[in-house]
Amino acid sequence: MEYLFTSEAIVSLLTLSLLEIVLGIDNIIFMSILVVRLPKERQEFARRLGLALALIFRIGLLFSISWLANLTQPFINIASFGFSGRDLIMLGGGLFLIAKSTTEIHNKMEGAEEGQTNVKSVSLSGILTQIIILDLVFSLDSVITAVGLSQHLEIMIAANVIAMVIMLFSAKSISNFVHQHPTVKMLALAFLLMVGFVLFLDGFHVHVEKGYIYTAMAFSLTVELLNMRFRRKQMKPVALHNSPELPNA
Repeated sequence: MEYLFTSEAIVSLLTLSLLEIVLGIDNIIFMSILVVRLPKERQEFARRLGLALALIFRIGLLFSISWLANLTQPFINIASFGFSGRDLIMLGGGLFLIAKSTTEIHNKMEGAEEGQTNVKSVSLSGILTQIIILDLVFSLDSVITAVGLSQHLEIMIAANVIAMVIMLFSAKSISNFVHQHPTVKMLALAFLLMVGFVLFLDGFHVHVEKGYIYTAMAFSLTVELLNMRFRRKQMKPVALHNSPELPNA
């Protein structure tokens, strides 16, 4: 227990908390796109419940480290290729995210936006089911990363709680920002499509460094923010000056 109050433990906690926040961005973007189809009075509840479920999943997985270790052992062989439970979850989650992102992009390109009558109404239970599916995938990836960085259960749980509290307070702002700017929403959907593809590759043991993915996301977002600033500057009204009167002939 004395280890928890050392400088090494504090650095480990801060590092792991930051990593959990970064890994949780995908979850927030996915939830923000889903919950907007709910009535406004239910959107905040769905966001909070989705993040609470993600925290429960992660803590539950941390308390099941021995089961998690077995989950990485191959138990299905297809054409001499071994798939573990984790691989199957990554494959399923990746395919689900690819399908969902593609559908949302199609709806946006075809003009089937939120609030229009031609879009099917969705229920809270349907939205929560989709959130739970992705929570499981993201939580599994997050917990495996946390176990690799720290061997102390208390630090891993504390880091997850800190990250979820921060995401809880920022989720609404991120969601509003995404939906107020159509180009940012399209970019977010492209991010989710890429994440889904990476999860699918991970299921086939093709590892893609997360640093490359988040660097690409950060670069794309920076370019889009510069474009937004440029567009606002272009839309500013130009001050008209009175033309000087012509001298009388």
